[in-house]
Amino acid sequence: MTNPYATPIPPAPRPPDTRPLHKRVLVWVGGTALLITGTLIGSAGDDGQQSIATKVKPATTVTATVTATPEPGPTITETVKAKAKPGPTVTVTKTATAKTADSGRGNSSGQDSIGTCSIVSNSGNCYSAGQFCRNSDHGAITTTAGGTKIKCTYSSNAWRWTYI
Repeated sequence: MTNPYATPIPPAPRPPDTRPLHKRVLVWVGGTALLITGTLIGSAGDDGQQSIATKVKPATTVTATVTATPEPGPTITETVKAKAKPGPTVTVTKTATAKTADSGRGNSSGQDSIGTCSIVSNSGNCYSAGQFCRNSDHGAITTTAGGTKIKCTYSSNAWRWTYI
């Protein structure tokens, strides 16, 4: 019994000139015939005539353009007198505190008057504790709408208004 895992032995290569002579001659004859046929077909395409290059002569074009230009009309000039700029206006504001009904008893809390905010937000409202401060307000002190003093301090990674 033969081993199924053994590879079969390939046949021995034959020497280069073992083809029969008549097959080698036919290959040479066929190749030569194709070469001659291609040459004849390629040379028969122009029928011995020479090609003539045609030259196009440019045609003369005449263009006439008529443009009507109107004469300029009369120029109207108006002279305006310059107005003098007004000088700067100086405004003096005097703040007076109003007396409340309990002014005779005195203010026992020691706070400023209610409703006065020295620093207001961009919308015009008073700040309250816990709100964020603007960059321009860092370290500033103001009062809330209720009159309690607050200061802009840095805490918890942010600038906020805190009670003093």
